[in-house]
Order: sequence, then structure tokens, then C-alpha cells
Amino acid sequence: MINEGSRKIFTVSWIVIHALIFSMAFLNYFFSDNLNGPRQTFGMTYVFARSAAVVLHFDAAVILFPVCRNLVSIVRQTPLNNVISFDENIEFHKAIGWSLLFFTIVHTVSHWVNFYRLAVAKNGGVLMWLQLNFATGPGLTGYVMLISLFIMVATATQKARRAHFNRFWYLHHLFIPFFGAWAFHGAFCMIQPDREPKCSDIASFWKYWIASGTIYIGERVLREIRARQTTYISKVVMHPSKVVEIQIKKNNITTKAGQYIFLCCPEVSIWQWHPFTLTSTPEEDYISVHIRVVGDFTEALAKKLGCNFEEEAKLRKKNQDRIKSQYDGIDISSDIQKVLPRVMVDGPFGSASEDVFKFEVAMLVGAGIGVTPFASILKSIWYRVTYPKKSTKLRKVYFFWICRDYDSFEWFQSLLLAIEEQDIQQFIEIHTYLTGRLRHSEVGNIHVNDDGNVKDTITGLRSPTQFGRPNWDKIFSNMREQHPASDVGAFFCGPKPLGKQIHTKCNLWSQGFEDGTRFYFGKGKF
Repeated sequence: MINEGSRKIFTVSWIVIHALIFSMAFLNYFFSDNLNGPRQTFGMTYVFARSAAVVLHFDAAVILFPVCRNLVSIVRQTPLNNVISFDENIEFHKAIGWSLLFFTIVHTVSHWVNFYRLAVAKNGGVLMWLQLNFATGPGLTGYVMLISLFIMVATATQKARRAHFNRFWYLHHLFIPFFGAWAFHGAFCMIQPDREPKCSDIASFWKYWIASGTIYIGERVLREIRARQTTYISKVVMHPSKVVEIQIKKNNITTKAGQYIFLCCPEVSIWQWHPFTLTSTPEEDYISVHIRVVGDFTEALAKKLGCNFEEEAKLRKKNQDRIKSQYDGIDISSDIQKVLPRVMVDGPFGSASEDVFKFEVAMLVGAGIGVTPFASILKSIWYRVTYPKKSTKLRKVYFFWICRDYDSFEWFQSLLLAIEEQDIQQFIEIHTYLTGRLRHSEVGNIHVNDDGNVKDTITGLRSPTQFGRPNWDKIFSNMREQHPASDVGAFFCGPKPLGKQIHTKCNLWSQGFEDGTRFYFGKGKF
């Protein structure tokens, strides 16, 4: 109930609401004495088609709310967030999308049967069936909606979206013709009731869509206003493992640790806005993001910024005699002759990691590039402890960083070194894990440099690097013993399988009684 209770209750309630809407609509169209003619002509498929349409109107009324990110960021700060998990807004959007697809199929197949029965009743044959489908207002608008919906669903699946994000992004804007056709779909009064007025309640889609549509359009307008505010790149740092750091100056922007922004580079694409977690803190006079160069957009952006990772690799090769963990990124923006591209910023927006300061004990788990939201949080903790202008509820922080390869530790270790140098080890406890297999050269480097040093050879930290995957049962058990009768916030960002594992452990090791230790799971999502 600690981590799943509100979500399960909300999901069940959502399903019950759908069932009630469909059932009430079904009873209405089945028993209404004003629809005897349509029922005699089409049979039960008419009732199913109209009942499904009512549910579709309800889904259309709410499907845009979860992607209104400013609205979500506001309501997640209210007590309503304890009942509805607004951090699952994109999952909720997907669930509504699947509901739309299901009831669209029910509605479409039912009308195919209805058209068949009408063609048979009027002896029109196949030709009349085709005319009803493609030569009538409801038929044409229906197929515009059907094709648009199928394309949006097909390109929005996880596999298709990851393979071609640009295709997903552009084709998802088919929601515009989808809603546009829907506005006229019911305006033709094709199937009429028995008594006058026969066409008094047609084309009522706008009544359902007006609230969420207005807010969504307002958010898109707000994005354009924010995009035109003065914003410029002040610094670009090229880090190991194909990670680029972008420091941005923008006036009148207020951020919190753990938040994220949407970034657009017009020289790459004026239409593409991508989410990136902030790695800067509210105490700094700039905002920054760390971007792993892995896709079309990030590669094009890195190229516009002047990043050349082949040269960076050569430079690192020349510095093999240095300890790898002490190698910092390269500032490639210091060239005064270099003109950096313009960027536009929308946000910031809230995420689960933003709630870390609500707990006395926090457990931060970052895997790979998923460590980026914790850069902001750790720096903010450092500021609050070193310069205690703002009070914090936090009393202890456990930071777990899990990497697959030897080089991935480098770009983030400077922040961890700064934290340890400030001697707040008693406040933040750092644990690093290397899960991949070391190369022979790396083993040799560790052996040569590990001459009884107090600091770890790989990271340069006082806390040693552990090899292999963390034993989560042992970690959670120890934490429960050290912090009895406490609420522990477990925040994760990284691969989905690992997040699912930690989520399961939070449920397993939470104690339900009043004086027990409870683990609250939060995952960074965009």
C-alpha cells in the first residue's frame, strides 16, 4: 500500500468509471423509446457503437491533461499528489490512448456491421456499403480519425519510439487532424431518432474537448513565449564516455533540484523539444544539463556545439599516465572565434526526484547516465550543508552509483570529490559499483596505482569501488536496522529493469506497522 496503494486504487477507479459510462450509455440506447427505428434497422451493433462513442468522448476529454506539464508540475505540489501519482502522467496518457484504440475498434466494427445491414435492407449490395464508408461525412471523417489513430499508436510503442524518435514526434501531431475530424464526425445526423427534434444534439465533441484543449493550447503558447526569452550557452564541456555538458544562462528562471527542462536547438530542428534533467542547482547562476550522445538529435546537437569525441579520445590517450578518475572534461567553448548555436528552453518541470528533501533519510540510486538528476540534488545538499541559509529535513543521504564500464565513472567524479573534500562524509555516504568486466590494461592500471592508497584507484574517492551488482537485500536490511521507525525516500533514475527491482525491494522491506521503517519509491520520468 505504501508504493502501490494509491496507484492501484486510482487504476481500479478509472476502470470502474469506464465500465459505468459504457453501462449507462448501453442502457440508455437499449431502452430509449426514441430509438426504436435505429434499433430495428441495425440491431445490437447500433447500441454498441453509440455506447463506445460515449466512452471515447470521455477519454478525449482527459487525454491531453497528462501532457500539460505546467499543470502537472503545479498539481503535484498539492496534497492531491498523495492520492494520484502525477509522476505517472505519461503512463496515464498511454493508458488513455489504449482505451481510445480499444473503443475505437468497437465503434468502427459495429458501424461496419451497421452499414452492411443497411445495405442489405435497401438492396444496395457492396456498392452501397462502400458508399456509406467512403462517400458520407461520418465515413470520411471516421477514416481520417481511424488512420491517424493507428499511425500514432504504431509509432508510439516503446520499440518504435526508441528506434525512430523523430518519426514518433512528428507523426504524433496527427492528433490535430484526429480531433479536427472528430469535431465534424457527428455533425451529419446520419442515424436519426424517432421524434423531433432529430438533430438537436449533434457535433457535441467540442463540449468534451474544450477544457483540456484550451489548457494544452495555452501550454504550447507559453512554450513559444518562453522560447523567445533571452537564452544563450555560456559554456560547453566535453566529458568522457560521449557526454557533453551545456551551461545555459537565462533570465527570470527559477529551478529546484531534481527538475528537468525541454531543450530545443533551432539549428538542428525548430520542431524538436527533448527533455533533459538539470544538473545545476538553484544556488548557481546558470542552468546546466549533461547529455549522453546516443541518438540523432544528440549527435546533431553535439556537432553544432563543436564536440569531436574522436579528438577527445586521442587527448585521453596522451594522458594514460594520469589517474583516469582525475581527468576532467574539456572546455571547448573557450575559443573566442567559435559561435555557439542558439538554444530555447521550456520549463523547468517537476519530477519524483524533486521530493528528496521531504524525507529525513534519502537513498539515491543512479545507473549510468541516469545519475544526472542526482548531480543537482547532491550539489544542492552540499550548498545547504555548507551554507545553511535554507533548512533541510534531510539527516542522512546514501548515494549509489552503478556503472557498467571503467570510463563511465570519470565525468561525475569531480562533484563527488568536492563533496568528500568538504568533509561531509557523515552526511552523504557514497557507494560506487562497477558491474562490467575490466580489460587487462585496466586491471594493470589499478594494480600499479593501488599502492596502499587511502583513495580508490578508479574514482579517487575515499569510498572504495565495489565490483559486481549491489546486494539490495543486504542494503535494505542494513538501512532498516540503522534507521528504525523512519520514512526513507528511495529515488532512482536509470534502466527500467533495475528500477523495477528496487521498486520491488522497497515494497518487500517496508514495515506496515506504525513504528516500522517504510521505503517510498520514486523514479525520474519525463
